[in-house]
Amino acid sequence: MGRNKSFSICFTIVLLMVSLSVMAAPLSRKRDLQQPPETISLDTTVMSLREFLGYVKKHHPVVKQANLVIDEGQAQLLKARGGFDPKIEVDYNRKDFKGTEYYDELSGAFKIPTWYGVEFKAGAERNKGEFLDPSLTVPEDGLYSAGVSVQLGQGLWINDRMATLRKAKLFKQQTQSEKDLLVNAVIYDATQVYFEWWQASQEIDLFNGILKNAKTRLRGVKRSVETGDKAVIDSVEARIAVKKRLLGYEQAKIDFIKKSLELSNYLWIDDVPVELQENVIPEEELISQIDAALEIMGQSLDLFTVDNHPKILALNLKMDQLEVDKKLKANKLLPKIEAKYDVLSPDWNNASSYKLSDYKAGVKFSVPLFLRKERGDLKLAQIKLQDAEYDILSSSLAIENKIKGIFSEIDSYLVQNEITQEIEQDSRLMLTAEERKFELGDSSLFLINSRETKLIEASLKRLEVGMKLLGSKARLFNSLAIVPENL
Repeated sequence: MGRNKSFSICFTIVLLMVSLSVMAAPLSRKRDLQQPPETISLDTTVMSLREFLGYVKKHHPVVKQANLVIDEGQAQLLKARGGFDPKIEVDYNRKDFKGTEYYDELSGAFKIPTWYGVEFKAGAERNKGEFLDPSLTVPEDGLYSAGVSVQLGQGLWINDRMATLRKAKLFKQQTQSEKDLLVNAVIYDATQVYFEWWQASQEIDLFNGILKNAKTRLRGVKRSVETGDKAVIDSVEARIAVKKRLLGYEQAKIDFIKKSLELSNYLWIDDVPVELQENVIPEEELISQIDAALEIMGQSLDLFTVDNHPKILALNLKMDQLEVDKKLKANKLLPKIEAKYDVLSPDWNNASSYKLSDYKAGVKFSVPLFLRKERGDLKLAQIKLQDAEYDILSSSLAIENKIKGIFSEIDSYLVQNEITQEIEQDSRLMLTAEERKFELGDSSLFLINSRETKLIEASLKRLEVGMKLLGSKARLFNSLAIVPENL
């Protein structure tokens, strides 16, 4: 009896040590899904969230599409500046009929438009023919001119070219904000997938450790049955527990494979999709690293200013473009008055030959009688501007309230995360104590399995709360529209 009692005590101590080591097994990151659960692989590679998001930001096609928005803004600005490019115009007309030269008219001009409604120009004419219009008669060597045309009413302070250029400059700034929003959205979506991949990996580690513990218990029960200390039925119950834990592990393994494939959708290098290798696993301490990876460290409600939010900046720039439109429509209410004046000279390279007394001048005037089209366009422009103002007000309030709610969520989930960790630790202690009582003959496999089930539930609850905490921080990142600079 003494020998059997000593053997039982030694066996209990050994089993307790094995159990404690097995309970720490979920923390191990060295594993290979193709190997049996109790085998450890030493050739795994950890891909951190920061590293993963670095690949996404640099290589993902949608991010490259976002860069095209910037290129579009630059192209629009280049196009608008083209409205102020100097121009060369040449007009040539000739008529010959039955050996008679009716007319031969050649005129050319070089025009330089300016920001306001003023255009400078220089021109030359050479005309001849039997039936030439007398007003087109010029000296034999041609007639040269230098002058200016001015819009005195509509188009003096703003015109279509000026409005297009102003809006193009604003649009170029707007594209930067829109690009930030697009890149932020892609990184946010990729982060969510990484979280799910991490959760699946954590569940594999959890069920792997539980399965090892159940197998160790089954071996111990079998030895006790062989020595007569336990009933045969105990080995059956222990074997059922192993099968249940194996089912949990297999399901977790399938989930991990599926999430790995989903994660591969965000991995690209040089426009080529990359498949995630089986030995790549997520980082272990994700919750403690999430702030640094998403660059939301130090963010608080006191530091947040909605006016600096990319969405609000984009809306404000859009409203500025509508303001330009409104000014242009208001300018259309003025009459069109164009005044032209050109000094003339037969000698283009002699400045003293240009005299104010030799000139060509004119005035052109037009105005609609009722201005109904112009007044209607102005009213529509004012409506669009007011609509944009309301959009900014509602969007600003929505962003502020959303961020306030997210900060409250994060505070609550931080507390819940600590609580669930404590529950998990206590559940592990209860299981260990129950196993000790079982070895001393004061408990049963039913109670051990019940304690183990509670531990699984507590661990899964900890993961669930951890995912909610991670999700809240990702939503904060998305709501602030941050584009990490250090990825």
